[in-house]
Amino acid sequence: MTGRTVSCGVVILNAQGDVLLCHATETTHWDVPKGAADPGENPREAALRELVEETGIVLAAARLKDLGRFVYRRDKDLHLFAVRVTDDELQLENCVCESYFPRYSDGTMIPEMDAYRWVSPAEVDKFASRSLARLFQTTLSLAELHEAL
Repeated sequence: MTGRTVSCGVVILNAQGDVLLCHATETTHWDVPKGAADPGENPREAALRELVEETGIVLAAARLKDLGRFVYRRDKDLHLFAVRVTDDELQLENCVCESYFPRYSDGTMIPEMDAYRWVSPAEVDKFASRSLARLFQTTLSLAELHEAL
């Protein structure tokens, strides 16, 4: 075992090629919906479960395009899937986070994600965490993904 953790997530693009980012509660950064697999879960199952937990969005597994595994941080890899959604399918105001964690300061349970937005590839640097922005700049081009989906 290398000790690297793997986070499984979904890169959701809309018709314009913008990417869905979720705001991580009480942080400055925005991220794609993602998280670690539960024991016995494969990456696709984990990505879909995290998607539901963090956004309330339910998608058919068969729709996800497997993008593979990427080096994300020193201690973590990302296994990403991509999907294109229509405006009818995904409305930001309908997104809801169902997973909660205790706030560091007082233990109050707060949602993992507290806001959602479409971000154009050109603006990803402004919102995404450094690690995610770097991934989109170097290894995983949103513009190329937009064409491929």
